[in-house]
Amino acid sequence: MRNISDLIEQYIKQILINSSVGFVEIQRSHLADVFKCVPSQINYVIDTRFTKEKGYLVESKRGGGGFIRIHKISPESNDELYREIINMIGDHISQASAEDIIERLYEENLLTSRERLMVRSLISRKVLNFNIPVRDQLRARMMKSILATLFLIEEGEKE
Repeated sequence: MRNISDLIEQYIKQILINSSVGFVEIQRSHLADVFKCVPSQINYVIDTRFTKEKGYLVESKRGGGGFIRIHKISPESNDELYREIINMIGDHISQASAEDIIERLYEENLLTSRERLMVRSLISRKVLNFNIPVRDQLRARMMKSILATLFLIEEGEKE
């Protein structure tokens, strides 16, 4: 059985898919009422499932008439997507952020299910058994290499 976070995520994604304006505005309290949960559960889902690494932009306005606006970021080309992700990675990246990027690549149909699992395994802290600064730097280099291969970027063009 799926948990409440999965249900909330799917609900929001379905609204986004059906949106003609490319974004959705929701109220935390309304969603909490729909799912019979506390508003902090909605915050958790938005903070963990709608990240920039996964291709979302989240804006929020607090207060009585407050809302959360979620945009699905859709790059115009694979080149733009490649550059956006490379910039997100920088010189180091956490396992959670790298996994979010991998999930995005899977959702964009740029990775198969099997490739997704292989890359996630490769960048895990179990495999990269080093102290944090080194581990996150090595993970970033690995992710950039994987992206260069995935997007067929020539060695001289890599950042």
